[in-house]
Amino acid sequence: MNKQTSDNVSPSSLLGLMSGLTAFLIWGLSPIYWKELRQVPALEVILHRIVWSFLFLMPIIILRGRWKEFLATIRNPKACAILMATALFVSINWLIYIWAVTNDHLLQASLGYYINPLVNVLLGMLFLKERFRHLQTLSLIIAAGGVLYLTLYFGQFPWISLILAFTFGFYGLIRKMVAVASLVGLAIETLMLSVPAGITLVVLYTNRTGVFLQTDTRTDLFLLGASVVTAIPLLLFTISARQLKLSTVGFMQYLAPTCMFLLGIFVYHEPFAMAQVITFILIWIALALYSLDSILYYRRS
Repeated sequence: MNKQTSDNVSPSSLLGLMSGLTAFLIWGLSPIYWKELRQVPALEVILHRIVWSFLFLMPIIILRGRWKEFLATIRNPKACAILMATALFVSINWLIYIWAVTNDHLLQASLGYYINPLVNVLLGMLFLKERFRHLQTLSLIIAAGGVLYLTLYFGQFPWISLILAFTFGFYGLIRKMVAVASLVGLAIETLMLSVPAGITLVVLYTNRTGVFLQTDTRTDLFLLGASVVTAIPLLLFTISARQLKLSTVGFMQYLAPTCMFLLGIFVYHEPFAMAQVITFILIWIALALYSLDSILYYRRS
């Protein structure tokens, strides 16, 4: 049986499935890693994540034969302008995410990544003039109701969740404007950010106000390892995206926020009031409707 008839039999599809599951599992369990850096300011963690990720990605670019594509994109002013915008969005997303994890807001972070697919639908309507299907509209209304309920109950806007959802949503939206592979794109994004990030790290080290090489070896190794935590799941995800249907990858993406949710509740024991329970249930119902709509749409197509 070939790939068109079954995603589950062909070796390439099995590789894609395992790669995708591993990627989303790493992303979902990554809070355990970032919690080990809770003593380091989130901004400094991001600076290291940017610089070391670029240095880690460049040899991979060369080994995978993507050097010509990398240079061609660098020489394209329009592509560089677009990637500069996406670099800003992804850096904000990383910063808020790591701050949330290290400051015990993991449940808000998981909520943000749960609602991200719904935000993508909204952005598609607003900026790409895509038409809502009925179940998509209903799922957005239910999700908005959940966020509004949480806001009214606590008197506090879930800004962490919404910033994470919208920055990642805009990141994906803008990346659609340039035809560049995710690996090459991330390498160029981190290259653009590495110059100011590197200068800032040098200043921190010179003024002895930074952490790297000034505290303990364990912390230094965790900061260096930020590149691996960033690049490895991305590489696995690109393998998965090439081998599997978009709908299959779409279902797997819920693994990451589910892992965050379970970590927040059972490992880090974050407060989980009834209002949050109701909000998460509403979001899950919205995602179920969204997923059902996707299944029906792909079957009709």
